[in-house]
Amino acid sequence: MTNGVESNNMLRFYNGKVITMNGGTEAVENEVWTDGAKICYVGPKRDDMPHFKREIDLHGDVIMPGFKNAHTHSAMTFLRSFADDLPLARWLNEKVFPMEDKLTPDDVYIFTKLAILEYISSGITSSFDMYFHLDAYAAANIDCGFKTVICGALTRYDKRREDIEDHYLKYNALHPLIKYALGFHAEYTNDLDGLNYIAELSRKYSASVYSHNSETKSEVDECIARHNMTPTELFDSIGLFEHGGGGFHCTYMSDNDISIFARKGLWAVTNPASNLKLASGIAPVQKLLNAGVNMAIGTDGPASNNALDMFREMYLVTALQKYAENDAAACDADTVLKMATSGGAYAMGLSDCDIIAEGKQADMVVINMSRPNMQPVHDIAGNLVYSGSKENVRMTLVAGRILYENGNFYVGEDIEKIYEKANTALKKLLER
Repeated sequence: MTNGVESNNMLRFYNGKVITMNGGTEAVENEVWTDGAKICYVGPKRDDMPHFKREIDLHGDVIMPGFKNAHTHSAMTFLRSFADDLPLARWLNEKVFPMEDKLTPDDVYIFTKLAILEYISSGITSSFDMYFHLDAYAAANIDCGFKTVICGALTRYDKRREDIEDHYLKYNALHPLIKYALGFHAEYTNDLDGLNYIAELSRKYSASVYSHNSETKSEVDECIARHNMTPTELFDSIGLFEHGGGGFHCTYMSDNDISIFARKGLWAVTNPASNLKLASGIAPVQKLLNAGVNMAIGTDGPASNNALDMFREMYLVTALQKYAENDAAACDADTVLKMATSGGAYAMGLSDCDIIAEGKQADMVVINMSRPNMQPVHDIAGNLVYSGSKENVRMTLVAGRILYENGNFYVGEDIEKIYEKANTALKKLLER
């Protein structure tokens, strides 16, 4: 319902509880109405009920903002379980990079679709993705109805660094589901000329900048050897953070690094499952939070995780901090749930996807509270973070469109066809 005019695209969610994430994680018995891509009403049942396209009885289930996967490489589904049990440097150089060199746009298209199926069945409504063959990547998201922010991935090996500016302008104007953020792969895959170029673009467009940052101890040590500065200090020294942004992983952060992140209002995106699997380390999440650093959560890619499951990430974030800090109160469930939802939205520049409120994007997930792991209900946030799983995702909506419901996918193509195409593409890839 827009300006009092009824629409035939309205959905009504009733007889359930709403976690708006607008301040806290309290669940309130209210209704949520959507009109097309946006939320048009949040509150109690009204007497002036409009005509709805569909009315969905929640039966006591919870509706909340969808999870935001704030760092990933979606098309790397083709490397799931291909390069396991190796440290990061060998994993990248011996296994990942040689296979990625063989990828075609068609490969990226189908492997991205496979990732989207996993995202929406996990309650994820958007991704912050760093990869290549971007036309194919964007097309896969648009065709499925999924929302993504593409992160620039400049390296010294790129033939034309000016492509980054072209991409920034092109993809930010392409489609409502697609956005683009300035970025580069990492310090160790770039030279100073490239980093200074990104800083110039950031100033030109008043745009935030993101990259892999301090993922491993060797990465930090080698950067210090080259520049007498940590990656964060180097990036800050050349003006990369003048308009915001942040880093993915942030596992080895000095006190000065943390101070820079806090002072500049940067976002640290933690990826616990990937960091553990590659033996990269445990990010100092609680220390970052204590310093006032903005935090979000990502899965990283399916080659290093290997799942795309935000429930597992949330549990690992809090459990690892309790261990690392020797404090069972560290990184509580409310904080982690905010990181996984509204935190990710802000990190990705999706400020209209952060909470459930009138005028916001209808990017939402319905959580089935009737499963054994959700009972009894002492604290819903605690249940979601400590005992929740993908089995609790009843429905996922992106821009008001139901993409997943009760085990069924609505992405414009039969999922068995997607599986078949992905396996066929992988077979051809291995033969190249």
